[in-house]
Amino acid sequence: MTVTTAKWSLDDYHRMIEIGLLAGRQVELLNGEIINMAPEGPEHAQINTDSAEYLRELLGSKALVRDAKPITIPESNSEPEPDLAIVEPQRAIYRSHHPYPENIFWLIEYSKTTLNKDLDVKRKTYAAASIPEYWVVDLKNQQVKVFREPINADYSQELTLTLGEISPLAFPEIKISIQRLLQGF
Repeated sequence: MTVTTAKWSLDDYHRMIEIGLLAGRQVELLNGEIINMAPEGPEHAQINTDSAEYLRELLGSKALVRDAKPITIPESNSEPEPDLAIVEPQRAIYRSHHPYPENIFWLIEYSKTTLNKDLDVKRKTYAAASIPEYWVVDLKNQQVKVFREPINADYSQELTLTLGEISPLAFPEIKISIQRLLQGF
């Protein structure tokens, strides 16, 4: 016997949300599958909050920093909720739909218990959507993995940073402290 998994479309997922079928559940749609999201521990939650504030200060009106809000990737029937999405500042448009890949400057995931998913499935999903840059802040190993240059459903460049500063591709004039990303304020 062959087991086949039912895949969900974005429309199916949105209908489930509208009728309340997913109310009270922490889930995201990833490649047509509804995935349970791991609960955030206090360290993850606070460092993520600190980083969102830090990036807002650095970027000002150049970008919108959305924390724990969905993005929509129509090509793969995905609506993940990255910890931080740094997107074009188009607030009016986001009232009618979540940011699409072409609206995204870069994404950041904070990871401790979900490291494998963030470094594999999410990395490939974001690369396939041509999201130019993806950072995974590995809280367990105290390092930031930076993925750039999406090609053939993966990123061709990977950096691992533990100290220093990094400039996002979209804003080369901005210097972001790796320590602030790893430890917050």
